[in-house]
Amino acid sequence: MNQLPSQSEAARGAFSSFEACRNTQKGPVVILASGASAKDFPLEDFASVPIIAMNGSISMLVGTDVRPFFYICTDKDFCNQQPELFATALHSSPRLALWPEQFDLFDLPEDTERYPLLKALDPTFSEWLGRGDGRYARNRTLWSKRARSIGFSRNLSYGFFDARTVAFVALQLAYHLGFDDVLLVGVDLNQSAGRFYETNGGKRSPCGLDQHWESRILPSLTLMAHQVVGERFRVHNLSTRSRIPPALIPRIDLQQARTLAARATAAA
Repeated sequence: MNQLPSQSEAARGAFSSFEACRNTQKGPVVILASGASAKDFPLEDFASVPIIAMNGSISMLVGTDVRPFFYICTDKDFCNQQPELFATALHSSPRLALWPEQFDLFDLPEDTERYPLLKALDPTFSEWLGRGDGRYARNRTLWSKRARSIGFSRNLSYGFFDARTVAFVALQLAYHLGFDDVLLVGVDLNQSAGRFYETNGGKRSPCGLDQHWESRILPSLTLMAHQVVGERFRVHNLSTRSRIPPALIPRIDLQQARTLAARATAAA
């Protein structure tokens, strides 16, 4: 397997290249979200599988020997809402995907790879007509500005599409890196159930899952399922409590996930 480029010899504060890490990986990856079902995931059984952590899901790795392969956060206020968890992510993750201006605000380990996030640009007319260069999968509806903003980026060098849930950005990152099989853990998208790391009386971050489910989240996942998922990129949902319809992203159990991970390890 190819290795992601190291920044240890680069100047402190320099950005890493999304283009340089594109299609450098293969096999399975865990996308670790913060839904309540994540508490049931046996992390130690998947220690050999790379993990993309996001927002507060990093708390699941505290006290373990597991480090995230990548940490991604698109919520600019998360560092203020959950400063301890954010600090943990910054100092335990070898690769960070954050907004460019955030890298100057925090003291990071010198060898941290810093990948700057940016949103995808509005589609050109040729992209609307389906003559793009393949960097994006897009909704081609011309008469609705909201519908036109639904998409999936195959190349994060050109930005990501925001579905109002960081899990969708993590899916784009997994595709960009070249992973074949994505194991969704804790992607419940159930606002009423809360996040596994939040407790009564503790700090809680705002949640807009219900507000954006019909307008952004479900249409984005539907587009991904129809235009992106296939032999090159497979997505599996380990959450039995997930709001995502199994017709879009099939559910598998832990034994099936272990078998998938073991098969990938044997083939490596």
